[in-house]
Amino acid sequence: MKTLVTGGTGFVGKALVSALRDAGGELVVPSRSLERARRTFRQSQIEVVSWDGRSTLDLRGVDRIVHLAGEPAVGRRYTSALKQEIWASRVESARALTESIRLAGTHGPTVFVSASGVGYYGPREPHEPCKEDDPPGKDFLAKVCVDWEQAVREAESLGVRTASLRFGVVLGKRGGALAVMARPFQAMVGGPLGDGRQMFPWVHEEDAVRALIFALERRDVRGPLNLAAPEFVSNEEFSKALGRALHRPSFLRAPAFALRALFGEGAEPLLTGQRAVPDRLTSLGFTFRFSKLDEALRDCFS
Repeated sequence: MKTLVTGGTGFVGKALVSALRDAGGELVVPSRSLERARRTFRQSQIEVVSWDGRSTLDLRGVDRIVHLAGEPAVGRRYTSALKQEIWASRVESARALTESIRLAGTHGPTVFVSASGVGYYGPREPHEPCKEDDPPGKDFLAKVCVDWEQAVREAESLGVRTASLRFGVVLGKRGGALAVMARPFQAMVGGPLGDGRQMFPWVHEEDAVRALIFALERRDVRGPLNLAAPEFVSNEEFSKALGRALHRPSFLRAPAFALRALFGEGAEPLLTGQRAVPDRLTSLGFTFRFSKLDEALRDCFS
């Protein structure tokens, strides 16, 4: 079984590639930076190919695709150029992969699994659950997710099974968002963002990788699925848990006005959230190994 993984040199991508390699599968990792990818996988039997994220790829002989590539979108000051790059890195790349599937015909992939994000739902009230059949939000990130998922879903017309996993914040040991979030706490200046009431959907890295493999292997997995742990916490509750895990205080609040002054429109994903309910994933038989935040953070910092 040969699997192509875009974003394979990223935080989740490296963990997924490692898990698939350990399971004995063949792997192809397209990358804008061949040298970086070769350094990352220099001791592995992994094929690395050049890809600009917009051109088609030769997918003959590839059985499955996992699309994780995307320009980081949270905690940045949005400019017109950055917003276009965030959109293109997800949507144009997904369209290029769908066109590549069409060109490969019967010799190409039969499964196309992609990341998406809980930002699909837009800003929501803390008490409001978000389920996969709920309508999308109207802000920038919601529109990106809508276009992203649509670009992936177009492969269905080619006889390919598709699934889009709407990720919460991935917590893991080797970096990613948690490493950034931990820095203020390690410096004794950590605390909630804004009023702290916004929901904080999260998932442990191990469960994120397991869910991607679950979606690849289960023929009954289709369409959008929320990928967030079943324990719902607010940003304030997350901050307290992170403080406990690091044995640091968690009371220094970052005011909303200061975040907006720093990030502009890009502050809104930090100050709003979604209570993403993983009902579809669990109803299909997926079980979370890390369903409690304190347990997940202990593992991340062990």
